[in-house]
This record gives sequence, structure tokens and C-alpha cells, in this order.
Amino acid sequence: MLLKVSKIAYFLLPALLSINFGCKANAEPTSTLTVVVKGIKHQKGQICIRVFSSEKGFPLDNTSEVKSGCTQIAGNYVKKQFTGLKPGTYAVAVVDDQNGDYKLNRDFLGIPKEGFGISKNPTVSLITGTPKFSDASFSLQKNKTINIFMKYGLDP
Repeated sequence: MLLKVSKIAYFLLPALLSINFGCKANAEPTSTLTVVVKGIKHQKGQICIRVFSSEKGFPLDNTSEVKSGCTQIAGNYVKKQFTGLKPGTYAVAVVDDQNGDYKLNRDFLGIPKEGFGISKNPTVSLITGTPKFSDASFSLQKNKTINIFMKYGLDP
């Protein structure tokens, strides 16, 4: 009986392993998003970048944030890569974090006191208000680079 079980295991184990490896080969492809932030006015602090996958929480709350990271400022632009993103629709929010609190500081009216940027560089004014996910979103199907230009005040 023991000999029969070992023969079955001898043939069954390779078959199960090949099925498992076959699933890995069909895994969903991922992409790399490179974010280039230009027009930085300060040489101290850090640029914090958040990648969002839906409108929930965009751009100020991390509710639908899928990737994030901060980069020390060493010039008038920074570049950061985010790997492992599944194909889909994304939007990016950026903060020139001068005080190290990892958020966009605003005055009592809600007007930003630190530099900020949004993917697709939409107009941000008292009239338009905070950009919506749909105004800043883009499709990511393969590796992509986007440019975001810092704003240090509202648009006229």
C-alpha cells in the first residue's frame, strides 16, 4: 500500500507544481509610473507624492491612495518612480512639504500655504475649487512618465 501511495505522489506532485507555476505566468502585468515634479521654488524640505486609484479622498486624503513617497529637494525638480501599478486610471497629488508634516498646510479659508501640484496640471482657483479626480486622472496601461508643475498659490 505504501508503495502505491508513493507512486501516486511521484506523478501527482509534478502535476500540481506545474499548475501552480502556470498561474504565475498568467499574472496581471504591472507598470511603472514616473512622476517628474518641476518648478520647485525651495531648496529645503521634501516633495511628497501620492498616487490615487479613485476619486475617494483625492487629492487631500489618503483614502484611495495606492502608492506614495517623499523625495528630498535637491534642485528645481524631482523625479520619483512608482512600480507595481496595475493597468487602470490614476491621478497624482504633490505637496512641497516644507515643515515635514506630510500634508498640504492651508489657511483658515482652505487656501494652500505650501506648494502643490496635480496630475494634468488643472486650474486651481477660488472659482474652480479643489480639482476632481476626473480632471486629473489618466490611463496607465504600460510604463509612463508624467510631468507636474508646482503651484505656489491659486490660479487667477
